[in-house]
Amino acid sequence: MLSSLSSTISRLNLFCPKPLIPPSLSSCLKTLKPLPIIPRWSCLHSLSTHSTSRLSTSLKPQFDALVSKDDLVVLGIETSCDDTAAAVVRGNGEILSQVVSSQADLLAKYGGVAPKMAEEAHSQVIDQVVQEALDKANLTARNLSAVAVTIGPGLSLCLRVGVRKARKLAGSFNLPIIGIHHMEAHCLVARLIERELEFPFMALLISGGHNLLILAHDLGHYIQLGTTIDDAIGEAYDKTAKWLGLDMSRSGGPALEELAQEGDAESIKFSTPMKQHRDCNFSYAGLKTQVRLAIGSHNINPEIPISSASSQDRRSRADIAASFQVTFLWLILFLIFNEDYYKHALFVCSPPSKAVSCSELQYCI
Repeated sequence: MLSSLSSTISRLNLFCPKPLIPPSLSSCLKTLKPLPIIPRWSCLHSLSTHSTSRLSTSLKPQFDALVSKDDLVVLGIETSCDDTAAAVVRGNGEILSQVVSSQADLLAKYGGVAPKMAEEAHSQVIDQVVQEALDKANLTARNLSAVAVTIGPGLSLCLRVGVRKARKLAGSFNLPIIGIHHMEAHCLVARLIERELEFPFMALLISGGHNLLILAHDLGHYIQLGTTIDDAIGEAYDKTAKWLGLDMSRSGGPALEELAQEGDAESIKFSTPMKQHRDCNFSYAGLKTQVRLAIGSHNINPEIPISSASSQDRRSRADIAASFQVTFLWLILFLIFNEDYYKHALFVCSPPSKAVSCSELQYCI
């Protein structure tokens, strides 16, 4: 436990092993014109010395010329899961445009993300989404300084759609590509919104497939304080929503939260996972089991959609949803605001030269 916590995560191995680009993307990259890819640990406006040293000699002059500009304009492309997205951002953080194409209809049809169907949906709209982002920014591809694209983690079938588009666009206009690790992006986007947010800060990253408590010492220097030991919270939300017969067109989270507002959070006492463990890890497999047992004890048939449920059945489902959500929130708050849990993790994880006290931390949830 302690040995895993004590490993500092650099941008080279942040949250996932090498290679930088998933092997499943290699085939599509080989068929395209080779271009320099700025690794995901690189940043256009603030690059650490050790990160720069990892750039190839041939790439460094081009990169140095790029970061010296004050008028950087970057196109970002995201296709890691079920939404096709593109945005244009200036070097000072100004968001010029952002466009998202949802796959809500596919989520409803398949009860979740179907990778092959998601890939096809990305392929159908990627050109339109990127062009719309450029149009809304009143720019053309010739005005861009670079193209950024998510290269992981995510569904490989979906990721390669974005990478192909980025490579094609960059090849046509001789632009460098910035490979983005999307969990690092989640962590750092807080500084785009909260301009006064300074290092070090602690970030809670919650998504469909990830659940991480991170200490961000500096750009490219992250320490994992805790993670889920089994399922991510998104998995627990989606499964619970599906078992309750909810409309999955907006994914499980929004549907379950809406139903929870009708329920009594005190009606069912779910035990708080990991409360007996003195660390910053999360666990939701046990909570899912408790939810399933509660659904069985209330004789709820998941095959009957919530829209067709009787008033009593709907109330029972709402009570389960509310109790589930309160238990989840209690676990998050318990870990975030219980200094006895994470100050030990801070001591164990932080090297002496980078030691951080609890009072120094800012929080980003």
